[in-house]
Amino acid sequence: MDVIHTLGRRKKAIARIYLQEGKGEITVNKRNFKDFFPMGTLHYVVEQPLLLTDSMGKYNIKVNLNGGGITGQAEALRLAISRALLKIDPEFRPVLKENGLLKRDPRMVERKKPGQPKARKKFQFSKR
Repeated sequence: MDVIHTLGRRKKAIARIYLQEGKGEITVNKRNFKDFFPMGTLHYVVEQPLLLTDSMGKYNIKVNLNGGGITGQAEALRLAISRALLKIDPEFRPVLKENGLLKRDPRMVERKKPGQPKARKKFQFSKR
């Protein structure tokens, strides 16, 4: 099996992954992913496509992550892993699609408007 290269994005985060057969090691920016992502919920987010397709421990994944915060990075990585698994076996598609793992989340931060403290928040109104 060749090395499979895919890309995942979420907000400003970009995950480039290289997936190949192995023992199930996930390396993010030359660190173990459990060290890179501090919370258990993020560990679950990253492993979710592997758990749903029973592929845990079958593939080594090398990841280059940049941009965004840790949650956006974890979700970008989840999308990239889902896309890579789909390249390996197209029969994974119904399972991954049912759980919403093949869709890029388009939500982005709304820009701040002039004359307001934030994007939607207004300054307090004073009648007198």
